[in-house]
Amino acid sequence: MASALRLMLFAGLWLGLTFGGAHIGFAQTNPQLTPLLEKLDTRNFKQKADAVAAIAAIDDPMVVPLLKTLGAGDLYRRKSDGTYFRAIRKGSAFALHDLVSGDEVETLSKSAVERIIVNNSMRGQIDALLGSLTLRSVDPKQRLSAAQSLLKERDPSGLSALEAAIEAEEQDHIRNVMIAARSAIVLYDTSAAQADRLAAVAALKARGGRNMMSLLSGVAGDQDPEVADAATAAAAAIDKELQLWALGQNVLYGLSLGSVLLLAAIGLAITFGVMGVINMAHGELVMLGAYTTFVVQDAIRSSAPHLFDYSLLIAAPLAFAIVGLVGIAIERGVVRFLYGRPLETLLATWGISLLLQQTVRSIFGPTNKEVGNPSWMTGGFELGYLTITYNRMWILVFALAVFAGLLLLLKKTAIGLQMRAVTQNRAMASDMGVRSGMVDAMTFGLGAGVAGLAGVALSQIDNVSPNLGQGYIVDSFMVVVFGGAGNLWGALAGAFTLGIANKFLEPFSGAVLAKVLVLVFIILFIQKRPRGLFPLKGRAVES
Repeated sequence: MASALRLMLFAGLWLGLTFGGAHIGFAQTNPQLTPLLEKLDTRNFKQKADAVAAIAAIDDPMVVPLLKTLGAGDLYRRKSDGTYFRAIRKGSAFALHDLVSGDEVETLSKSAVERIIVNNSMRGQIDALLGSLTLRSVDPKQRLSAAQSLLKERDPSGLSALEAAIEAEEQDHIRNVMIAARSAIVLYDTSAAQADRLAAVAALKARGGRNMMSLLSGVAGDQDPEVADAATAAAAAIDKELQLWALGQNVLYGLSLGSVLLLAAIGLAITFGVMGVINMAHGELVMLGAYTTFVVQDAIRSSAPHLFDYSLLIAAPLAFAIVGLVGIAIERGVVRFLYGRPLETLLATWGISLLLQQTVRSIFGPTNKEVGNPSWMTGGFELGYLTITYNRMWILVFALAVFAGLLLLLKKTAIGLQMRAVTQNRAMASDMGVRSGMVDAMTFGLGAGVAGLAGVALSQIDNVSPNLGQGYIVDSFMVVVFGGAGNLWGALAGAFTLGIANKFLEPFSGAVLAKVLVLVFIILFIQKRPRGLFPLKGRAVES
């Protein structure tokens, strides 16, 4: 008898739990949630919004997954028993998932379930409430995301939770976002005291940035004229600060472009200055350096992938050696027979450039090749409002290192002394015992090797294809002519000057017109200074 009574009580309890009201998944819900869930199943969005706010106030682990599912539009009620699930469409049916575990429960037809509809206003409300609920999460990313959500939505209902979270937050960057969110909420709350709103204006101005400027601009027409004037002035101050940072960003972009131009032009400056050769194949030598990088990375991927982060360190000396040997072969095989005949030299090296392009196209194909960034060249960081990418930063460092290495070579070595002697007076250098032919070959090889190093760097920021070098040959000649043929300091000054000038002109004229304007400037400049910024000195040069 007792066992039968217990069985009846258990059955009654099971029936009550299953059919006695709204439920979430197969679990018994908090008694406070039951009437609120029923209020969600209505067309009255005001009533729904009140129910959502009341649900968020309940201390229950079910609240966050419930609100996330509702905000995503995936909350459905099973008509047979009023149980709520997260539903995912499968063709014409719906797969029901338990909100607690996420496990799939069953699949029902569309007619067996009913969706709980939300509008855009409710979605914003839910995002703000979720932000409030996750402000005290143990995960810093969730706390930061919650603070950013409140900053975006500016829902006053989350203010008390936000203030408590600010007091408890230990990480400064997250606390700063929370303070900005609190200031935004206070600023947009017209019922708040004027002093508090003015303090919020000051806090947002101190934080700065484009988002804060937008927030301040949003209350420029506020009914309180003092708050409106303060917000307008603060937005203007932030805008002025951002313009100064934008100038700094343009300078940074210009230095980045200048480092690329320096790498592409510095080898040409050596050969053009020492030998007087207009090498139209210089761009293809850059391209060979890029393909050397591709071959090295391809071999590493297939044989030793753990060495990928060292691929550029392996490719750089190989590119210098291989392309340098190609340069020596070009000088010994073609160029040495054409000294003193600039037009023939130009045509011959142009033909060599076409030959090199077609050779690479035949071996590797006409399509772009994948060259990856090592981990230490991936991503970037922010300095104030400047965005600096690691690949551009390392290319700038690499370009300056190559420049310094060439200076040491020219100033501190015997071959460098001979190169400078031939540059300044070839006839006298020959009379003093300098083998000008050997110097010419080594100089051409050095210039080609540096072009190969440029290709290694350019492979990290440009498409590796047979046409890679064509995009840099004209710019390289402009740098050399502007800076002064054969002068490394002139190449450095010319590259960075033209790079920065391009980046300041592009916002106003566009990239193509900016290059045209720079070219016109150089033409006018060399009318006044035919030898460039830093002309070489020497009897032969000056004659």
